[in-house]
Amino acid sequence: MKIIPGLSVITSKDVREGVVLNLGTEDTNEAVLEIPKSIAYIPLINSHDHLVGNWVPKAGDNRPYPNSHIWVEDMKNSFSFHERSKFWVNDGSFQHLDSAALSIARLGAYKNLFSGCGVVHDHGPLQDGLYYDAMPIVVPRVYRQCHSLTLGNWWGGESASKEMELSKGKMPYIIHLGEGTDKITKAEFAELEKQNLLQKNTMMIHGIAFTEDEIARIAKVGATVCWCPTSNFYLIGKTFNIEAALKHNVNVVIGTDSTMSGAVNLIAELEIIKEYFPHLELGKLYKMITENAAKALYLDPSYGKLDPADTRNLLLTDQLEKDPFQNLMGLDMADIKLLIVDGIPRYGDSEYLDELPCAQGDYTIFRTAGREKFVLGDPLEINDQIDEALGYHKDFPFLPF
Repeated sequence: MKIIPGLSVITSKDVREGVVLNLGTEDTNEAVLEIPKSIAYIPLINSHDHLVGNWVPKAGDNRPYPNSHIWVEDMKNSFSFHERSKFWVNDGSFQHLDSAALSIARLGAYKNLFSGCGVVHDHGPLQDGLYYDAMPIVVPRVYRQCHSLTLGNWWGGESASKEMELSKGKMPYIIHLGEGTDKITKAEFAELEKQNLLQKNTMMIHGIAFTEDEIARIAKVGATVCWCPTSNFYLIGKTFNIEAALKHNVNVVIGTDSTMSGAVNLIAELEIIKEYFPHLELGKLYKMITENAAKALYLDPSYGKLDPADTRNLLLTDQLEKDPFQNLMGLDMADIKLLIVDGIPRYGDSEYLDELPCAQGDYTIFRTAGREKFVLGDPLEINDQIDEALGYHKDFPFLPF
């Protein structure tokens, strides 16, 4: 599918206003679909989530925690954990092709889809390929990981050093690091360096405990920090030193964590950032959830930049604000007109579905905020399965129905 920019072009080369979709084949370019009063973006990228953890309400009765490792144990006593266990009991294997686990993980993927994400990274042990194939958006399957240096790979996988060795420097190496304010988390960065795990392909999640000197060393090697402020403020009461990271040109990306501690979705994460850091340029935030993220996750560059002449990835929204970056702030799930990922329509206004020859798969039609929508797959069925197991209706704030 080719996208021809509309007459009015926003100042950023990556964001365009008022689009015409060229639906013609190689033989003809006559078939077009005009969509006025809209802004086109590259689909957003959530660089850190735990898909099976997207349950509500948040967990953590003893906040603030000196480190997140304490919360991990505390969370297991929470209402949310026990309620989720009525639908899916985690047997400790973290193999998520079990039908209940897969349903919850897919629910987490829909959380991201409905906020305009085309890609979400699911931090956890590598799964069978069928797991990734079942997702309604792209969930990268090429990476290595460790939960953390302090707890090790308790949820599955090799040792921290072996996981880095297996990455061969050609795929992201992802690890929780410095998620706290105590001596334990403050010592983790030095241990990372000692084990030679600070490399260009390293993505460190959180980094609350990092000093400015450590942040400068991250920049020097070209590594990435994933910033999750909502989760940080909720659990620890403090977040990553974003000003120092921008000063030293660190490749910063943004993640939501799961809803057990983090934001409802990536748009809500942006709203929190704007609330606490109103001076940050919105254009830089947009880059963190597109271009920077594609680089950190070793994705094809087409996932990070919008090419109006030839694209397979598109997020088209209502134009609520003149400034395209301000337009993302407060964007509602109903405001998304069209989300196309890898050339396949995933979500949007149903009036466009029949016009798109690339539409494939099974779609569900529903209404939200007075608008009829389509979505790839059937998240309503997942919600119904959960309701049946619980014996009452469970409302998830990241679903638009």
